[in-house]
Amino acid sequence: MFHHKKPFAAILIGLGFNAAAPSAAAPNEPTGPIERKYDASGPADVRHMTSPAACDRKGNPCEIWYPSDIRRGPPRAVLLWANGTSDIPVGKEIYEHILSHFASWGFVVIATRDGKTGYGDTVLDSLDYLRKFAARPASPLHRRVDFSRIGVAGHSQGATGAANAMLKSKGAIKTTIAFQLPAQLWCSPADLCLLTPDLKAAKSGSIFYVGGTLDALISPDWQFGSDRLNSLNAYYEATPSKLLKAKGLVKWANHNDILGKPDCRSAAQNVSSTCTSGVYGYRGFPTAWLAWQLQGSKEAGEAFQRKKGEFFTAKAWHSQLSNVR
Repeated sequence: MFHHKKPFAAILIGLGFNAAAPSAAAPNEPTGPIERKYDASGPADVRHMTSPAACDRKGNPCEIWYPSDIRRGPPRAVLLWANGTSDIPVGKEIYEHILSHFASWGFVVIATRDGKTGYGDTVLDSLDYLRKFAARPASPLHRRVDFSRIGVAGHSQGATGAANAMLKSKGAIKTTIAFQLPAQLWCSPADLCLLTPDLKAAKSGSIFYVGGTLDALISPDWQFGSDRLNSLNAYYEATPSKLLKAKGLVKWANHNDILGKPDCRSAAQNVSSTCTSGVYGYRGFPTAWLAWQLQGSKEAGEAFQRKKGEFFTAKAWHSQLSNVR
């Protein structure tokens, strides 16, 4: 399924289970103080730039978002981004809403335009580019990026790419958020997925698996298909216990809700059949996870404490799991 030749309007794994949503607004408004805090825009305005040169081995440029107050305070943590599947380069408008949101909370966000990110190699290329770019005295990021605090996130095939980039980074990448990670059933070739042996062998890092309750085809929560990892539950269980990990589904969200700006009608591509309400549920806890893992926010981390954290009482979420104590 990673090799569709459909028009770009149906990109980013343009399948998904199109169940009927409730007639009222989807139940994805934040309900607790941590989710409300990080669902809102962060304290900084956001600036954007396109890299002046190719940033990966395929010759793609990168899109970079960063907080407008980057010259003040300590250097900022990094978030690498991996796109979902596309047969043409992925423009900045596709994921602009969610990536700008992360940048408003103080992260330097970089995303190659690569539409085939599953192996994670071009994601790591973007990190190498950012290191070189931030080393230039003329760069707006000169000496303002903290490369000891690096995270990665991605959507669909990009969720695979994000996890693979972390596993290949030799400990440089500290955490992953995997949005709508596809079941291994869909991987062609098979190693384009997050492979079971690689995941089980992980020795460092942390992973937050994020899905949607309507994404029953591509990224289901329930297991099928013998011993393959064909559910978010299976990926979660295969993640070593030495890694901090969490998993949850946004209620009434489908495979492409993360493309909303914030709602589905404003998405950059026509994904109405695979988008139910939009990006709303994807902002709060994922941003809190990054604030905890990369910025050291104790209160954000407490939200993920197993069974008693705010994550487990959030009305917009379903099937939550965590090994955070």
